[in-house]
Amino acid sequence: MRASIRAALQVLPRQDGEDTFLSDVLCGLSREPKRLPAKHFYDSEGSLLFEEITRLPEYYPTRTEIGILEERAGEIAALVPRGAALVEFGAGSTQKARLLLRAAPQIAAYVPVDISADYLAAESRGLERDVPRLVVAPVAADFTRPFALPRSLQGRPRVGFFPGSTIGNFEPGEATDFLRLAAGVLGPGARMIVGVDLVKDADVLHAAYNDAAGVTARFNLNLLVRINRELGADFDLGRFAHRAFYDATERRIEMHLESQAPQTVRIADRAFDFEAGETIHTENSYKYEPESFGALACSAGWRALALWTDRRRHFSVHALELA
Repeated sequence: MRASIRAALQVLPRQDGEDTFLSDVLCGLSREPKRLPAKHFYDSEGSLLFEEITRLPEYYPTRTEIGILEERAGEIAALVPRGAALVEFGAGSTQKARLLLRAAPQIAAYVPVDISADYLAAESRGLERDVPRLVVAPVAADFTRPFALPRSLQGRPRVGFFPGSTIGNFEPGEATDFLRLAAGVLGPGARMIVGVDLVKDADVLHAAYNDAAGVTARFNLNLLVRINRELGADFDLGRFAHRAFYDATERRIEMHLESQAPQTVRIADRAFDFEAGETIHTENSYKYEPESFGALACSAGWRALALWTDRRRHFSVHALELA
């Protein structure tokens, strides 16, 4: 019998100390304008809220990407070497990985990498139960920093998987850096499948990040809940509001938390003043043209193998290979 997922879960030490969350928050709120790293959205509650977002009628990226993966499954599977390890960066739900695993039974191992260890372990247990032939080797790590894959994968061809348009959360220069980092993690001869959101009508984008049910607002505000719980801060959630809008010049959605009144928030031994209308910038989501993303990937050492889009050209899936 194989060891349990909890026992097999590889939790990598934080490279800059256990106070990374605290230092990120203090540093971000000291900046002008204030901002917080989007990666800290994904505690257990944040991960569950994001999965709820993906099922909303206004939120097109998940269902559109799934449609592409289902429709083009055979073509994508043909690019996966026999005996490969599928390494998913920023793995949340295994829904999209399962599509690839069904289409490409030659995949021998699955390595989900995510910062939320509890959510990662739960998803990995379910996949191990449902696909017993598969070696599941989860790694709890910040995928935006260098990390090592499990030694058991040595000698296997590797295919990176980065769905969900998460690449758009990086500034373009940071996206290039991440693709270089992924190349280093995966190694020579690697391939990678990346989901990229496309430039489109601003009304479609606005609705996707300002859903009628308010789930995205709860997801955004949950970052303050987490800061209060883990860092002993005193954010009053009733005095902050979710704000998201499309910047056509930058081609990105910006997500903010807006102070509704003058106030002071205390964290550790620090106090941070907010004016009415002042915001904390919590996330960007860049939108690309297929050609512009291809050029960005090329600058990071990858070459294009294939590109698929939906019929409305709302979303794209790129297959890359290390040049």
